[in-house]
Amino acid sequence: MTIKIKYGLKELQRDYGIMTFGRLLKNFREIDEYSQKDFAQILGISPQRLNDFEKERRLPDIASAASFAKKLKNSESFFIQILFQDYLRMAKIKLDVKVMKKSA
Repeated sequence: MTIKIKYGLKELQRDYGIMTFGRLLKNFREIDEYSQKDFAQILGISPQRLNDFEKERRLPDIASAASFAKKLKNSESFFIQILFQDYLRMAKIKLDVKVMKKSA
């Protein structure tokens, strides 16, 4: 499944509320109507780990976020941007993050 991003994070949050990494994964899973077990298998993680991400009890590391994006045929920079924003939110640091693909 590929989701085309028409606009940036600020527009997504304006229209749908704060996007967290857990919500991002859950939205991908629910759009394609996967069970947590099947979606976890696609991502290469345990269903419990996926549940922890979706319930926002844990966050993946950067490499995992990039891997999930690749497996879902989506933007690594978008997944990492959402992840970084979660880390900042957890630390109560009021900054916005924008991640862009490095040009060659």
